[in-house]
Amino acid sequence: MDLVLDQITKRYGGFSLSATGTFPPGVHLISGRVGSGKSTLSQIAAGVLDPDSGRVSYTGINRRTLSLQYPEYHVTGSSLAGEASSYGVEPGPALSKAGLDGQDARDPLSLSRGELKRFHLACLSLRDWDLLILDEPFSALDCQEKRRQCRAIEQNCRGIVLVFTHEQHILPRTDYLWEINDGRLDFLGSLPDAVRTWRSPPAPLKQLRDRGVIPANLTEEDLLEAACRTRD
Repeated sequence: MDLVLDQITKRYGGFSLSATGTFPPGVHLISGRVGSGKSTLSQIAAGVLDPDSGRVSYTGINRRTLSLQYPEYHVTGSSLAGEASSYGVEPGPALSKAGLDGQDARDPLSLSRGELKRFHLACLSLRDWDLLILDEPFSALDCQEKRRQCRAIEQNCRGIVLVFTHEQHILPRTDYLWEINDGRLDFLGSLPDAVRTWRSPPAPLKQLRDRGVIPANLTEEDLLEAACRTRD
């Protein structure tokens, strides 16, 4: 099973994005600054946006989905029960997982963006995906919920998971690291070695790296363990 981006290009005005790479099963973190092209690339990888050139291929991938940054873009119904059904999941478990028990009849657009994001991600987590593409999955969430979503990503990864994010503090355990720089997707490698060439790492990780300490992964626990090593 893999996703292949073969010499993909996309242009918007004066901006040009290029990407080539193979994504095997595991959690892939794709970092990049705001406006670097992460959302565009996530839509191309999902097959909902055509590249100007190049080809996207899916081997052994039968069930794929894209989570957009803004959860209201996914709303199709007038109730949370109807929304859950549109994802092919039972309302009860989805509402419970999102902390919205008993609110089946509530209008999705009456929720705060953070609540709607929780509900959207809860619905996705109740399905099995060969390819799950998450564009800024931590936006609109508080720190506690970001941590919970990181655990969900780690626990539910059964296929290929692409996490496009500029989050700088709370990240999931990651298998492969990618970075978009100057309109180009670069593969940095697997963890932990990949962090050595990360051009724009989170500040805590950069501080550790500058001291010659490389954490085993990107989670808060990994950074804390690495920080403790600097005191030895």
